[in-house]
Amino acid sequence: MTITEQDERLVALLRENARFSVSELARRLNVSRTAAQFRLEKLERNGVIAGYTVRLSQASQASRVRALVMIKLPPSNRLSVEAALSKFTNLTALYSISGAFDLVAEISSRSVEDLDKVIDRIGALEGVDDTQSSVILSTKFDR
Repeated sequence: MTITEQDERLVALLRENARFSVSELARRLNVSRTAAQFRLEKLERNGVIAGYTVRLSQASQASRVRALVMIKLPPSNRLSVEAALSKFTNLTALYSISGAFDLVAEISSRSVEDLDKVIDRIGALEGVDDTQSSVILSTKFDR
């Protein structure tokens, strides 16, 4: 499916607030409610929009300690390590990357002590060769 500029605008509005009503989306896109509904359903039907989720406020995130954990592993261990990492409830995202490391895990914890334990657990996983962590000091923007 080809994504149009109007589709991009609709997705950007939903990233801003996924709870916008179809009427509000139509108003902001300067199209009819029917046109907005049709476009939204088309994006959902074609798998462009896979679902809707919750984005926590900056205030609620301020009490959390977050870090990026770079993970190095042999390719033969990727699936088992990914499966193990998927069970970490405070792992908010996992990315496959190029470069010296293979994966980056984004971790969100209640405290530095909790974060330290999670990083140790990641490093102790069978198949993980090395980790390197960076604490996130602030978020400049999040789309």
